[in-house]
Amino acid sequence: MTKKKLTGANTFSMKADMGDLQALMSQLQEDVAQAVRPAAQAAAQVYRDHMLANVRAIGKQKGNLESAIYQKYSREHSREGKRAQYNVSWNHKKAPHGHWLEYGWIQRYEVRLINGRWKTLVRPNMRGKPKPGRHASQAEKDAYYMPRKGGPKQHLGRAFARRAASSATQPAMQAAVDELHSRLGRKERSQR
Repeated sequence: MTKKKLTGANTFSMKADMGDLQALMSQLQEDVAQAVRPAAQAAAQVYRDHMLANVRAIGKQKGNLESAIYQKYSREHSREGKRAQYNVSWNHKKAPHGHWLEYGWIQRYEVRLINGRWKTLVRPNMRGKPKPGRHASQAEKDAYYMPRKGGPKQHLGRAFARRAASSATQPAMQAAVDELHSRLGRKERSQR
């Protein structure tokens, strides 16, 4: 028994050469892959610019924090043509105080600016003795350093990095999209 193929009155068939469309799609895929890293860099630049503006608004003593802000391409977290990651932060060796400005701190001891550097004052009876180590107890540090007059003081954080991350999200995404469109638009115009 053979089956009959049913066709409706409104059906038709046609042959079309889809080679040009496939070539265009392949070229578009290559162009997008080449635009991934520049688009990510454009977004990272917006975050960096916002972070710098926030640091400048705080004011500066020496400018170490401002000059320590960077953006760096992360090869280990990127895949060529698929994903590009840039890290935006500050160099902790160049500006170790950045963490304090970002999150705040408690000032327990007296400090003085000596030869352009802030120094924590030592109790007179402890001068010449080795200072407590990084992991010393609070009691050891209190016995060594001069307590602040009026007791400890809470310094609130200025959140220059976190504010940049929250306020720059939309502009950074727009910069990435604009860069992508710019690169794809140039390719399309050159192919016409």
